[in-house]
Amino acid sequence: QVQLVESGGGLVQPGGSLRLSCAASRSIFSFNDMGWYRQAPGKQRELVASITYGGSRNYADSVKGRFAISRDTVKNTVYLQMNSLKPEDTAVYYCNALADKDYWGQGTQVTVSS
Repeated sequence: QVQLVESGGGLVQPGGSLRLSCAASRSIFSFNDMGWYRQAPGKQRELVASITYGGSRNYADSVKGRFAISRDTVKNTVYLQMNSLKPEDTAVYYCNALADKDYWGQGTQVTVSS
């Protein structure tokens, strides 16, 4: 059973930064793709950023230039560096890993507010 454990969420003021972490229970090279999704109240879950096995990155238009996804293959951890945060970035952020099926973390709350 794969486990994905997120951390790093919290309350931050507009313009601030946060770094989310997603620690996987097995090698991240065992996944075809890993990514971060978010879900705001009353909205559908949406892709924020993803990174493939080969290292290619993909970002939602709304976060391009502000967010960066990266990975540490020794720690089996994927990160999401979020800069210049806006109130509309407020959501629960979920880590996702795709292998034989989709795996999800429990989610971490990010609140951007003054």
